[in-house]
Amino acid sequence: MSKKTTTRARRIVARHGQLSSPGPLRQLMSAVGIALAAILVAGAGVAAYVTYDLSSSFTADAVDLKNQPAVPPDLGELKGGVNLLLAGTDECEPEFAQYFGDRCSGPDAEGNLNDVNMLVHISDAPRRVTVVSFPRDLMVPIPACTDAEGVEHSASRKAQINSAFEDGGLSCVVETISDLSGQDIPFAAKVSFGGVINITDAIGGVDVCIANGIKDRYTGIDWPAGMRTVKGLDALQFLRTRHGVGDGGDLGRISNQQQYMSRLATKLKSEDVLSNPATLYKLASTALRNVDPSTSLTNPFTLVQIAAAVKDVPFSDIVFVQYPTAADPADPNRVVPDEDAAETLWAALDANQAITLSGELSGGDGVVAEDGGQPAETPAPAPVETAAPAPAPTSEASSTPTPSSTAIVLPSEIAGQTAAQSTCSNGNVRQ
Repeated sequence: MSKKTTTRARRIVARHGQLSSPGPLRQLMSAVGIALAAILVAGAGVAAYVTYDLSSSFTADAVDLKNQPAVPPDLGELKGGVNLLLAGTDECEPEFAQYFGDRCSGPDAEGNLNDVNMLVHISDAPRRVTVVSFPRDLMVPIPACTDAEGVEHSASRKAQINSAFEDGGLSCVVETISDLSGQDIPFAAKVSFGGVINITDAIGGVDVCIANGIKDRYTGIDWPAGMRTVKGLDALQFLRTRHGVGDGGDLGRISNQQQYMSRLATKLKSEDVLSNPATLYKLASTALRNVDPSTSLTNPFTLVQIAAAVKDVPFSDIVFVQYPTAADPADPNRVVPDEDAAETLWAALDANQAITLSGELSGGDGVVAEDGGQPAETPAPAPVETAAPAPAPTSEASSTPTPSSTAIVLPSEIAGQTAAQSTCSNGNVRQ
């Protein structure tokens, strides 16, 4: 096999800083959360509504995950909960290429990047859901991977996380994030921007809140403040806007997308969807046609089990967080992991503890609280009796809160919100 050692840096542009837009498609794919919701709804309806042909379309492009052991038939046997990785890629599919100009016809038209990466953790009983979003310009080690053409890409000690898909497809993305987080990831799925358009159309749109007007020449958005129903291409533009919200960076965009996912979760659990067989079938079948899974996720029974595991999780226990980062000393347009803050998160998930947010709603000021425009503080859990007093914090451990018997308080460096919190886009057009 041939070796490739010099291509990781090509055509990869940071999005967390206030930079000029190098091409619209690479800004768009945090709508991958839609794919997650659609997969779960599909799981709930697959036994009743999805035919063999639809299931076949779901499995046609399934990929094996490298070094993954066989998945047990009962998800209850996966101790420590269930992890599912969702990747969003910037593909120029012919049906939608007309909307994205130079990205699909210019010099950057080749290759696909995993511009959106979300690790979904479903805890052991009691069931809770934590969705961790990784910024696309995060610099991390990437393992040696082999791409679809059989070309082996050498490992890198420091590369942009969104180069992993180009180096080795979905399996390489999973391996990269598994190494970074220390989490076993037995399930994964990939969705393209065209899939996002189709899935949002199938659900009939989502009502989003805009606290300040959004104007973004890169996406064509010029919307006033207020509630707005977005679907299809409009939903895609809303999810990919960076210049239109917060400080114009990728972290603000992530929180804006989390607002969308929170409101999407509310709609998916509404009577309009779950009690409407026609809508449920349309969403389930659209999801199966537009999401490429790992082979471990192609068993219909597995989909049903995952859907059953999350269907009754209260909104307060569905938490969207941004993976904590710090500025990269080598490049102001990149970020590096804040490993101390992240370790608190991983430890809480490993211990099956609830988490409580203590930081901002957004790492980039992308959203504000709906009830007044300022982020609402999340209260710490009430004190509980413990078998022994907690040790006094030391300078080394000051960023890692001591867990209680009910919840662990995440460091303030970790921004996020729960699905129970109502937030609004902090647009760049002040009223």
